[in-house]
Formats: sequence, C-alpha cells, structure tokens
Amino acid sequence: EVVLDESGGGLVQAGGSLRLSCVASGFTFNRREMGWYRRAPGKVCEMVARINADGYSDYGEFVEGRFTISRDNAKSSIYLQMNNLQTEDTAVYFCEFGPFIVTSLCGLWSQGTQVTVSS
Repeated sequence: EVVLDESGGGLVQAGGSLRLSCVASGFTFNRREMGWYRRAPGKVCEMVARINADGYSDYGEFVEGRFTISRDNAKSSIYLQMNNLQTEDTAVYFCEFGPFIVTSLCGLWSQGTQVTVSS
C-alpha cells in the first residue's frame, strides 16, 4: 500500500518560510523520481518541484529560486524548503512519486498539506 505522509504546512506571512516534509512507503523509494505539486482554489494542479533518483531537480517557473527540493533515501523522505513565500503560493501541497501521470496528481494518494500565505 502506497502511503505519502506530508507535513509542515501552515499559516505564514508574506516573505516568510516553511519546510514541507513527506515520508513515503509502499514502493522502492530510492529508484523513484519524487515531487511536490500544488493546487490552489479554482486552479489546476501544477508542478512545484521534482527530484530524480540521482538528485537532479527541476522547478516550476514561478519558483524563481525561492524553493529547494531535497531527498533523503535512508529516510524515504523528500523535503521542500520554501522561502520568500507570497500570497499566490497559497495552496494545498502534495507529495507525489513518478511517473507523474496527470490524472493521478494532487489528491489520489494523499490529502496534502495546506499552505496559507497572508499579506
């Protein structure tokens, strides 16, 4: 059974920081690409950051150097350090595993963690 346990969301003022964590189980973690996706109210699910098994990462254009994704294979975990958060970053953030099939993102495997950024 696949389990993705996200944590670290919360309420923060614009300009603040949060660190999201995800502990995964039910599949061979160290061989999988992992990622963070988000869904804001009224908007589609979008990719925030991904990291492959070799540690190579890529980010959504809106990140603009503010976020950093990392992984710890020994702990079957990924993290998302988010700095300089803006109100438009308000969304539910989901931990996902590859391959990233559009129809299975943002809610199929977990409930996500809410990030709310106030002005």
